[in-house]
This record gives sequence, C-alpha cells and structure tokens, in this order.
Amino acid sequence: MDNNTVQTNLEIWQSGNFDATTKEFINTLIKDNNEEELSDAFYKDLDFGTGGLRGVMGVGTNRMNQYTVGRATQGLANYLKKIYPNGEQIKVAVSYDSRNRSKEFAEVTANVFAANGFKVYVFAELRPTPQLSFTIRELGCHSGVMITASHNPKEYNGYKAYWKDGGQLVAPHDKGVIAEVNKVDIRELKLTGSDLGLIDYLDEKSDQQYLQRIKSFSINEDVVADQKDLNIVFSSIHGTGITMVPKALALWGFTNVNLVIEQATPDGNFPTVIYPNPEEEEAMSMGVKQGAAGNADLVMATDPDADRVGVAVKNDKGKFVLLNGNQIGSLLVDYVLTALKEKGALPSNGFICKTIVTTELIQKIAGSFGVPCYDVLTGFKYIGELITSKEGSERFLAGGEESYGYLVGDLARDKDAVISCCFIAEMTAYYRSKGKTLYEALQDLYKRYGFYKEKLVSLTKKGKSGAAEIVSMMETMRATPPAALGGVAVVKISDYKLQQAWEKDSDVKTTIALPVSDVLQFTLADGTVISARPSGTEPKIKFYCSTLTMVSDNPSWENMETEMMDKMQKMIDELVAQ
Repeated sequence: MDNNTVQTNLEIWQSGNFDATTKEFINTLIKDNNEEELSDAFYKDLDFGTGGLRGVMGVGTNRMNQYTVGRATQGLANYLKKIYPNGEQIKVAVSYDSRNRSKEFAEVTANVFAANGFKVYVFAELRPTPQLSFTIRELGCHSGVMITASHNPKEYNGYKAYWKDGGQLVAPHDKGVIAEVNKVDIRELKLTGSDLGLIDYLDEKSDQQYLQRIKSFSINEDVVADQKDLNIVFSSIHGTGITMVPKALALWGFTNVNLVIEQATPDGNFPTVIYPNPEEEEAMSMGVKQGAAGNADLVMATDPDADRVGVAVKNDKGKFVLLNGNQIGSLLVDYVLTALKEKGALPSNGFICKTIVTTELIQKIAGSFGVPCYDVLTGFKYIGELITSKEGSERFLAGGEESYGYLVGDLARDKDAVISCCFIAEMTAYYRSKGKTLYEALQDLYKRYGFYKEKLVSLTKKGKSGAAEIVSMMETMRATPPAALGGVAVVKISDYKLQQAWEKDSDVKTTIALPVSDVLQFTLADGTVISARPSGTEPKIKFYCSTLTMVSDNPSWENMETEMMDKMQKMIDELVAQ
C-alpha cells in the first residue's frame, strides 16, 4: 500500500467539505483496519483518460462518486473556457443511462456546468449515448457528457466527454481536458447552487428530431412496407434502448416488434443477467428463448446506453445462433453498399471505416464496390474523428468495430445501436424478400470472399496489481516477440506504440500513420492476425485473433469453424504463456 498517497487523500477527505455519510464510511474502513479497500479507493485519483472516467462506484479518489464526477466536470469546464475565452455563451448537453446513480451524477454535472455560467441542456429522462451525440450537433453545443459505463458490470459507472462535433474527445482536446482535470482541487468544488435559469430539460421534441432524422436514412422503404410483419424480438437488457429502439422500428415501418418484457424496465442492478453486455451469450439468452418460442426472424439486444447491439438469427438447421460483431458489421456494410448501388445512389465520394482489430472482410467488401475503407485505432471515437475530418469532401456510409458497435450514415459521431437496429431489421427484410435468411446472406459473403473467423480473449486483471501485470505482459511481448504461434511463423510485427511495423526477416521499419496506441499486432504466414492491447475502459488485456480459409463448393461450416477456433485458441494461449 502506498501509505503516503493514501494517507494524504484520507486526510483531505476526512477534513474537507465532504458529506457526513462519506466521512462515516471512511472512518468505518479505518476502524475495521480494511487496508485493502482503503488502498484501492485512495491510492490514486480515478484516471480521467482519453474517453473520460470509468470505475467502481463508491467513496474515494479512485471511485465514481459525486466528487470525482464534479472534479471531472470542473476540469472540462475550465478547458472549454480556455478554448472559448471571448465571452461566447458556452453550451453543453448532458445525458445518462439506467445505471445506479446515473441520474444523480448527471445532475451534479449539470450543476457544475451551470455554476460556470454555461447553458446546459439535460435530458429529462435517461436516453441513449448516440442520441446525445446527435443532440450536441443539433443544438450547436460546444461539448457534452454521457453518464454511462456502457456494458460494464453493475458496480461500475462512467463519464464520457464529447466535443462539439458529437464525437468523444480526441487529440489535442483529450490531453488538454486531462491536464485541466488534474489541476482541480476536489475540496473547492461547488456541486450545488442556483442554476440562474441556465439548465433546460429536453423533452419529446428532441426525441422526435432524432427519430425523424434516423428514418431519413432508410434505403429500401418499399421492401420494409412489403415485409412489415417481419417477426422481431427486441431486448434493451434493462437499459436505455427501450426509450428509442421500439419507436424507431415502428417509425421505420415494422409492425411486429416483440419486447422481452422481463428486461424492458430500466434497472441499474440488471437483475436478469450477469453482465449487461450483448456480446455475452448469457445476456442474449432470454431474447433467444423468446425468439425460438415465437419463430422470430430476428433477435436483437442493446447494452445499457444503447450504443451496441447484439444479433441472433436462425441457422440452416433452424437453430438460433449469435452473430459476432465482425459478422454483423460485414453484413451491414455489404447491405448498405448493395442497396445504395441498386438504387443508383452510391456516391462517388463515399467511404467505409473500421478499426484495426476489426475483420478484414469489411475491407474486401468495400474494395469490391470500389469504395475506400479506412482503418483507425481501436475506439469508435477515431471513426467519429475521421468522419468529421472528411466532412465536405468524403461521405461516410457505414462502418464499425468488432465490439458490436456500428454506425450507418453521419447522423452521429459515435456508435449508434438505434439506427443499427433499424438497418439490421431492414437488411433482414431485404433478404427475406429474396427468400433468404440473414444467416444465408452471411454464408454468401464467405463463399464470395473467404471464410473469416475471429476470436476475442479477454483476461481480467483487477486492481493495482492487475494493472501492473497488464503492463508487464505488454512489455514482455515487445521485448521477446514470438517467432511462431501454433506452429505458424510470425512474419510481421506492428507496434502502434512505437508507430512502426517491420517484417521478421528484415531490418527495414515502416511508419504507421496513426496516433500512438498501446497495441501490438502479429501477422502470421497463413494470414492470421493477432492483436494485443490493454482495454481503455475495463481492467482487462484483450487478444483479438482473425484467421481465414477459402470455402469449398459444399462446405461443412461447423467443422471449419471448430478447426479455426481451436487453431486461434492455441495461438493465443501460446502468446499469453510466453
């Protein structure tokens, strides 16, 4: 335990202007000699990273609470006043999800902004992250904050900061805000007080603006009208998706949307799931069960802040299977490009975007349409940044990341499960009109471009010791990179921290033209790619693996998948064990 830092922080929180409940909790920990909890709660400040805050809720400098939220907001406010120093009325928008204390933290955020003289637009009720992104641009705000920890466990909450383009903070603003947050003395915060009429609450009018703009992106309205009875099961997994997704699907024209009622009520305890994450089979299980019982065509589920969506469809044997994020993203990109081309509406300046750990199948699909596909670092904020940078010269059509985040059209600058649900439903209706299922459409992609299979392995390393272990693992892989994995030679190493890539049999290094990021990528002789990176939002180190095999005339999909998954697991195990 770092006694000096912990003791200093404890003294500040015991003597400063903190509420009685907080002080009583601290005194109880001290009385019980709970050194482990005291250390983890006070050994450092909760990091305001490039995406904001995320952490376990509770008392302490390393916890999500009204004081750490207030400190982050004051730092962001100070930075905004530096960027806009000429008396311009600074405007911000604030939203929150269904997590415990989210509304409270949103109120603290709004109050601190108002105390700085900012005009604040607050959603009167919980709303999805992408709606905040849209609203920032729609209202001409300079910044915005979303209170959410996305799909983290229920103990967590978070604070995502946005810039005026509706995207999360990127350089140079991310580092600028971090510097200002670090200067704020938590003892001097003003968390309450009169807002002087500076806080406005957004209502149904704001919802309708978002929904109507989403509807304008539909490509095949005639197909939807013909297939309006498409049997859809939707679950919001106790999150914000319930507020917008059913309305958006109805406005789009779908009349047979069936909610998973047991998961429809927003609830920060997420009582029906272990993790509120549609990437998890367990979180999708209630929707899949209902879909199977009702012979649904499509099952969809969104995470707590409705920026991610999971999908289940029937396979060739009539059994529901979960699609992974790479598969959903590939299908969406192919559908959007196909539909636009068929309508004669594929723009000459359109582009696709994905992250470096997302399947190369998307790159192949885009290339077959003659549409450029750009790679960016992991994190949807980089996709948003690229969309903004190309505004006026190139038009973003679709894209996403393997972690179940997609965007169609340039309405928002963050992943949007609301518009994605609408397009997934429209896409399913389109293939249904041709006598095909979404699963069969995916098989067609594999037959055309090759069978791509991906695997993600996440290792959780909690607390101070876990963070140190993750650092050590990355250092080991850099110092002694593997010569082979699974018996296949490593032929290329790309180090995004050094911004260099090199062939194993060559001393020549090429520059990677992307921002610095703690990512290592190993390319193998058979085309397999394995990427390793610490998570920016969770106490995890993640290993992404993608491999490819060509498809025969009569493929055994299950056998091929089993072989490819076993192969990737062996490679990742060897990389972790070195």
